[in-house]
Amino acid sequence: MIPSSDLFDQSVLTALLDHDPLVQQYRAFFALFDWSVVEQWQARRSARGRPAHPESAYLKAFLLRQCEGLLTTSQLHRFLLNHPLLIIELGFHLVLDPRAPFGFAIHDTLPCRFWFTQKLRLFDPALLQGLLQATVAALKEQVPALGETVACDVKHIFAWVRENNPNVYVKGRFDVTHIPTGDPDCRLGVKKSTNQVQPDGSTKVKKVSLFGYGTGVATHTDPVYGDIVLADFTQPFNTGDVTYFRPLYRSTVLALDASPINITADAAFDAWYIYQCAALHGGIAAIPLNQHAHPVFQRDADGSPRCPKGLLMHPTFQFQHTHGYRAKPLSLPPALSSTHS
Repeated sequence: MIPSSDLFDQSVLTALLDHDPLVQQYRAFFALFDWSVVEQWQARRSARGRPAHPESAYLKAFLLRQCEGLLTTSQLHRFLLNHPLLIIELGFHLVLDPRAPFGFAIHDTLPCRFWFTQKLRLFDPALLQGLLQATVAALKEQVPALGETVACDVKHIFAWVRENNPNVYVKGRFDVTHIPTGDPDCRLGVKKSTNQVQPDGSTKVKKVSLFGYGTGVATHTDPVYGDIVLADFTQPFNTGDVTYFRPLYRSTVLALDASPINITADAAFDAWYIYQCAALHGGIAAIPLNQHAHPVFQRDADGSPRCPKGLLMHPTFQFQHTHGYRAKPLSLPPALSSTHS
């Protein structure tokens, strides 16, 4: 909607929108997204009650927040109050007021800071995934090899809670059952850091406890387009990194309409089913070996392991593993096990 006022008529406001550098920058940026996904989602919602702002307006506002580097919703709210033309461009339902310079009441139109925060927390994940998948599908037309090699990683996100402030005393800071009142969805987790180099050249494992979330991403690197996010999955930080793989892999396959050939990740993703996903499509999984604090076992050229004493181990009986596959435990032959027990 293009409003009009006692100061600017619609033709003048249209000209202002068409020549404002900030509006033009974000108009070009938003044109890269397939907003029909959002329109279809909104059409399935009930029309009862007071008409709400379009879901696309909130999505554009939060995308703008990321582009501008605004850390909080308060900063986003102030930024939009200082740029009335952007409020029109984002598509919020305007509260018309011809006496106002831009033809609408800015403070009455823009949602309050609290509702911006709630909206960000309550967004439908399926809608966000659908918008991301539509973007990846459009990119695939420009990058034919998109997704052939996929990298997976997990990054931690500090929750905005008092428990993460070391200068404030609160109960439950190291209690895994504690639920912070400032963000009841986050959980306590441990981030391990092994890049603390000591004076003698060795590395020291450093653990950091934090309340928050982990965001897993699957990305592809293209020499022209750079790093491209194909899928993302966020959950509380008390879960292991490897649990992110299956949701990321499923979302990646849906977005690409094809399976990745090669997979790369850090040692936290050292699991048999990740290697299997790559092997089924003739690719490889480049993942460092993770012994999970166990001794490193020597292996022969055919992959057969040897015990810490260097003796060859053999598979024994089959059993149904709790992860859903058939497995065989390894042990020494009976004669050797009795001799070297």
